[in-house]
Amino acid sequence: MLKSLIRGTASALLAVALGSASAAQVVLPPASGAAHVQLPVDALMQDAAEYARRFGVPFDEALRRLRAQGDSVPATDALRETFKDRWAGIAIEHLPTYRIVVLLTGTDPVPDQQVVAGGMTVPIVFRTGATATRDAVLAAITTYQAKIRDSLPHPPGLGVDQRTGELVVMTASADADLDRNGELRARIAAMTGVPVRIDVVDRPPVDMQVEAAPVVTQVAPAPIDRGAIEGGARVVGTVDGKRYACTTGFVVSDGMRNGVVTAAHCPDTLSYVGKRPSDGSREEWPLAFVGQWGWGYQDVQVNVATAPGVAYAPLFYADTAKTLARPVATWRYRTSTRAGDFVCHRGERTGYSCAVVAMVDFAPAGDLCGGACLPTWVAVEGPTCKAGDSGAPVFEGTTALGLVKGGTYRRDGTCLFYYYMSTDYLPQGWTLLHR
Repeated sequence: MLKSLIRGTASALLAVALGSASAAQVVLPPASGAAHVQLPVDALMQDAAEYARRFGVPFDEALRRLRAQGDSVPATDALRETFKDRWAGIAIEHLPTYRIVVLLTGTDPVPDQQVVAGGMTVPIVFRTGATATRDAVLAAITTYQAKIRDSLPHPPGLGVDQRTGELVVMTASADADLDRNGELRARIAAMTGVPVRIDVVDRPPVDMQVEAAPVVTQVAPAPIDRGAIEGGARVVGTVDGKRYACTTGFVVSDGMRNGVVTAAHCPDTLSYVGKRPSDGSREEWPLAFVGQWGWGYQDVQVNVATAPGVAYAPLFYADTAKTLARPVATWRYRTSTRAGDFVCHRGERTGYSCAVVAMVDFAPAGDLCGGACLPTWVAVEGPTCKAGDSGAPVFEGTTALGLVKGGTYRRDGTCLFYYYMSTDYLPQGWTLLHR
């Protein structure tokens, strides 16, 4: 019953995999023919090349900015605590210059600051005049989500835009006429008591599970010749006679067993599609179902290998061809994530890509969380997401951030944004394997 509720109308996309908020160290198993394991500087350089392309800046500037992005987190965490009574939001701006913008309620001015991070000086600009704090907008979503959903033919997505301090209501295009002359916006603003913006989404959101074509694989013969299970890889399973593909997120441990996480809307029983170290041929290793967590703020399940000789590596694939793997060095809490952060993911359908965070507090539309979703999902701008990316690891360098759940698309089928579950919400007792 839970599976069907979580899938909802999401039979079009591929399932998600998850990481954890705390960690257990392991030693990498040796494996000939395995993907090249990147050093942290290699990972940074790969992401910086994408950043330079996206924002049109020199490569060395992109390197400095990405170092500053990670290094500035403690400073912005401290600012959030200092101004907690006025805190409306925070965002990283990339153009025309790189800076951090803090949005506050009230009119009392706050002098601009700066922080030295990643070898550069990053300006911190304070903007005042927001009419509601972030906490107030989140409370409005919690209090009025059901009423807002009931008032529209199609339940909308809801989120907090920390750049503007607004409650964003993402309505289906079929409901666009309801906001004629701003009527819907005014009605929801009067109901919630916070500033509201109406955005129209062409197509409804779906979880990222995709029906998979059969792939020629083989069962590993004796003597055992198996590699290691890693994140960002392909897993397949069958439901009602149909074969579905998902992406693993990160490798996890409960202190006694190692396993791998993917989305709860994946099939229960899965097989990991790996490679034989000796010759690189594909084979499938069975994964037993341990449990699923899929209500409100979670979409994650844990599976463990049943065959002997299967190792686990604290790695995830970080390129489209799966020739590069990254170690998990650490993780980041959702509360420390900022709008505008430049993050990457590696999905089975779209491979490796990077984009900026749109919203840190997002409740997807529809009933994709066994009912209404809570505003705990992180939305990331497109244009790269497709059916088949669910369960993909989301990361910044070697920092684990979360697992892709689903996406929202434009009328022409291009990706508007995808959203992920933060590693905060790994099932209790399961933690990230890391180096």
